[in-house]
Amino acid sequence: MEKSSLPVAEQCAWALGNVAGEGEEMRNILLSQGALPPLARMMLPNKGSTVRTAAWALSNLIKGPNPKAATELIRTNGVLDAILRHLRNACVELATEVAWVVAYLSALSNVAPSMLIKSNILQFLVERLANSSSLQLLIPVLRSLGNLVADNVISVLIKCLKSEHRVLKKEAAWALSNIAAGSVEHKQLIYSSEAVPLLLRLLSTAPFDIRKEVAHVLGNLCVAPAEGAGRPNLIMDHLVSLINRGCLPGFIDLVRSADIEAARLGLQFLELVLSGMSNGEGPKLVEREDGIDAMERFQFHENEDLRNLANELVDKYFGEDYGLDE
Repeated sequence: MEKSSLPVAEQCAWALGNVAGEGEEMRNILLSQGALPPLARMMLPNKGSTVRTAAWALSNLIKGPNPKAATELIRTNGVLDAILRHLRNACVELATEVAWVVAYLSALSNVAPSMLIKSNILQFLVERLANSSSLQLLIPVLRSLGNLVADNVISVLIKCLKSEHRVLKKEAAWALSNIAAGSVEHKQLIYSSEAVPLLLRLLSTAPFDIRKEVAHVLGNLCVAPAEGAGRPNLIMDHLVSLINRGCLPGFIDLVRSADIEAARLGLQFLELVLSGMSNGEGPKLVEREDGIDAMERFQFHENEDLRNLANELVDKYFGEDYGLDE
């Protein structure tokens, strides 16, 4: 492949990428036959369709689940520098394929994340996030940022939340919601950061689409991953703190929204409050913010899931016995 003309080499790379995309067994065969090094070297030049095709083929080749290929690639001489150069300077099409390489490197290799973070790649990823309107590019960029979760990544996303750029705020909240959906350690990183006061302010002041993404983040911060197929476990101190800091009205506003997804987010958070707050405080807090009225509008709603959830919450927590013990 390497001794061929560029058009022939590109067709070879295209063929290898297609074979690699057929599954783990085919990837293992290609790797055992030495397909990775020549593809890696094809990605080193500054531009050209051959470089783009090589990057696409590599992203298919290192998909795993075995992390060995991803580690081999990031350790290949010149590859890290080429990745940085393409993310910084390349056209959208080439940058997109390279961003997918970064996404798989950061997800699979234990070695790659620290090498990538030390290389200042976060700056280039965020710059692409801020300046690109290409969904094809934004998806792998955000996935890479999510995979490279660490204090400095969250710090970068906090800067994006502070930006005046509306799209950047929304995409940063989306990335944070994915991080917050992860481990308890990931949730704690966000919860203890400057992100939370920014998110709380955005929940009450930002445009609707940003508020919806913010609600995902805050809701995810309050539940820990379940064991097996059970329900997620409540993180009580996070929930109490967020309520004390004024997030409940923002979620009740979402319940009143005509947007089905936003209303579901609001109802799910109200369920956490109603079921999780100690000493029966949940119903009182929801009633104080006119949450009962917000839920009762779903009594005859056309969406069955929302109708059932809202009616169950009202019946369970605000039934005929509510308030009799006071």
